[in-house]
Amino acid sequence: MPHLPSLPENAHLSDLFTRHPKGVEPLMRYTDDVLRGPGALSVADRELIATYVSGLNACKFCFDSHLVYAELFGIEPGLVKTLLDDPDKALVSASMRALLVYVKKLNTLPSRIVSADAKAVIDAGNSEEALFEAVQVSSLFNMMNRLIEGAGVNFDYHAAPEAHPAHQSNPDAHASSYAAFGKRVAAMAAKDT
Repeated sequence: MPHLPSLPENAHLSDLFTRHPKGVEPLMRYTDDVLRGPGALSVADRELIATYVSGLNACKFCFDSHLVYAELFGIEPGLVKTLLDDPDKALVSASMRALLVYVKKLNTLPSRIVSADAKAVIDAGNSEEALFEAVQVSSLFNMMNRLIEGAGVNFDYHAAPEAHPAHQSNPDAHASSYAAFGKRVAAMAAKDT
């Protein structure tokens, strides 16, 4: 059940952002930059990190939504679940494993990150740019997970997979999907006022 009384039962992120549109458009542009813009990490890798962080935070809405995107962009089905359940068995590169170890520590104990943690990521073959992108994705999804959970967004993509924007789609259709979502929400919010 949503925590905010203005949200409908089975509330979606669009319901929350339509009702409370302040800052949505710049947030969605930033999300596009972080997840879809050019970078050292592939879009698939960034979506993997977003999904992993959402799983660590037990944010079902973000986890289910970004798992679809991660797999759409090339992440093997089942990989994220393995990373969460038994990370040592997950088939990921040494460089990705190092990033995920860093992200997990940042997610749970941010004040305990030390230079040696960053050095381990770079020594595993990642650039500083890749590390910073992982930090950006992790930070963004910690914020988004808290927005979702704090407001009680509870839409279930398992119950309605056809409702996901990437359902039966291809990666090219989602090159700037977050910014477009922000514009749609802003237009809906303006119409409602």
